[in-house]
Amino acid sequence: MNYVPHTEHDLKEMLREIGVADVEELFSVIPEQVKLKGSLNLSEPLSEPQLMKHMKALAGENADSNNYSCFLGAGVYKHFIPAVIDAIISRSEFYTAYTPYQPEVSQGTLQAIFEYQTLICQLTAMELSNASLYDGASGLAEAVLMARRITGRNKVLISSALHPEYAQVVRTYCKNLPIELMEIPFNEEGATSLSSAESLIDSDTASVVLQSPNFFGVIEDIEGGAKVAHSQEAIHIQVITEPISLGLLKPPGEMGVDIAVGEGQSLGLPLNFGGPYLGFIATLDKYKRSLPGRLAGQTLDVEGQEGYVLALATREQHIRRAKATSNICTNQALCALAACIYLSWLGKEGLKEMAYHNLQKAHYALEELSKVKGCKPKFSGSFFNEFVLEFDRHPEAILNDLLSKNIIAGLKLKGFYPSLKNCLLLCVTELLSKEDIDNLVTEMKRII
Repeated sequence: MNYVPHTEHDLKEMLREIGVADVEELFSVIPEQVKLKGSLNLSEPLSEPQLMKHMKALAGENADSNNYSCFLGAGVYKHFIPAVIDAIISRSEFYTAYTPYQPEVSQGTLQAIFEYQTLICQLTAMELSNASLYDGASGLAEAVLMARRITGRNKVLISSALHPEYAQVVRTYCKNLPIELMEIPFNEEGATSLSSAESLIDSDTASVVLQSPNFFGVIEDIEGGAKVAHSQEAIHIQVITEPISLGLLKPPGEMGVDIAVGEGQSLGLPLNFGGPYLGFIATLDKYKRSLPGRLAGQTLDVEGQEGYVLALATREQHIRRAKATSNICTNQALCALAACIYLSWLGKEGLKEMAYHNLQKAHYALEELSKVKGCKPKFSGSFFNEFVLEFDRHPEAILNDLLSKNIIAGLKLKGFYPSLKNCLLLCVTELLSKEDIDNLVTEMKRII
């Protein structure tokens, strides 16, 4: 039986109430040239077994990243995901959970969010984290708007070594607002030029945005950036697209950062063709009422028992309306739960060891690739698990040749930075073995 939500009588009642004679008149405002004439070009209906066979055939045409040695990074990273994550997030009580409006029936969801917030604070050494954001890019845009609310200023300094797509999202958010965005250039080390930042900052600057490790994988001088920002009482924002790096690097909260924001995909989420992911944001307690989204809090009930509630929810779906800090309508709770499980499973020492493997393998790869005639490191700055190689010619043919050998050898930078037209951005995570790296080097030598 077909699912028909409205009867003919229902349709006539609604059309009469609206004041139109029929459905054609209802849609008469749509120009004729864009209306569909005739039927959709679809095949005949399939039985369930036929449909399953057809869908499996379509899925079989997809490239499986597990069959490739993948040296791609650039904000999305392929890490090992323990089986325990899928086992827990697939439980029905989590899988079907949405916004915990009623705390008395949402204690499990609220506790999971609270524990996620706690782990993000421990990871970043910040005082406060919200219940997550959509993704890293929109999270940064929210952080920029948050800094404007705090300072009442309209100028933002953004490093040109920030992920270009993050920068584009910020420009989109700010397009119709009186916000001036200014780029800070990067230097020969691949790091943001803080001397240029010093010349650009003034009393109207709301925030200074640095990414570390930055888009080139280079570790920035975050403490130096904080000094520049605070010299004019601006907010210092650090972006982190690879949170695994915090297993080794000094956390934002120990370097004078006011807002730490980034992408949590590395924390137990697969590549998923680009999503869904989660954005994390953490800040200082004094800025909590400017934080976008909402906070889950821990409290005691009238009988003295521990419980969880939505402690702060200044979003447009609640009473704040036009005065809301953001229009975040959900909190990626399932993705945040996956990150919570991942960090709990890995632990402090596990995260440190994971970061160490990424660091060592990436440095080994650069050392060996630097021996290949025709390519060299582009930047001299310290890096984590990503680095930039410069070739004597445009690397398009090299990439295609390597792809035929089931090697995805990095990201072309020409489309983002015309001055880096002969450069590739490569990433090495713990999932790439020494044999994978050595094979890449051998094939590079053959091609070049």
